Amino acid sequence: MPSANTYERPRPVRESPPPRRRRRRKRRLNPRPFLLLLLLVLVIGGVLLVRRSLAPAADSIPVPDYVQQDLLTVNPYSRPGDELKTIRGVVIHYVGNPGTSAQANRNYFESLSAGTDGTYASSHFVVGLEGEVIQCVPLTEIAYASNSRNEDTVSIEVCHPDETGEFGPETYESVVRLTAWLCETFHLDPESDVIRHYDVTGKYCPRYYVENEDAWAALRSDVSDRIAQDQAAAS
Repeated sequence: MPSANTYERPRPVRESPPPRRRRRRKRRLNPRPFLLLLLLVLVIGGVLLVRRSLAPAADSIPVPDYVQQDLLTVNPYSRPGDELKTIRGVVIHYVGNPGTSAQANRNYFESLSAGTDGTYASSHFVVGLEGEVIQCVPLTEIAYASNSRNEDTVSIEVCHPDETGEFGPETYESVVRLTAWLCETFHLDPESDVIRHYDVTGKYCPRYYVENEDAWAALRSDVSDRIAQDQAAAS
């Protein structure tokens, strides 16, 4: 038995080390698909930007010789004078009044300036029964023709001989010729940028080319062919 003066040193208590936590390995996302997607978006955006930048301003483009300029007076109902900042398409209409001439339809738009009927309507161009083309509104300004697409399209009203709405041969040729020129001038694609009023609002306009999809497809194909011919002639 130890004496009262004897001192025993306490034995050190060994602390067990804390349990080691397993580190969860973070899954690293492969950035390559995102970078490729970003690159694709930038390339497409760049192509579209260059395409639009190549299109000349509307006010710097003289119309072809076969176009007769008979501009409407500036008024709130048919020629508001609002700027057409960009042209992204061509909208084809029919006048819906069989047998009437291009001049008669142009004069109707002019008559709206009085505001008597409270009607808002016009078009950049009217193509007549004999193939004549009248310009009513400058390409620098919007026309009241295509509803929500007034702000970025050129409108063409087309005369027709009967209730079917089918364009006569001379009229058809001028529509194709004028539309091809607009596509060439503003770098538009006939297959996507040439549309009907029907494609904007669902209205049966131009009637014959809504009821006969093959005829509409043929018209756009003829526009493409005319562009190819014009380019071949210019080269």
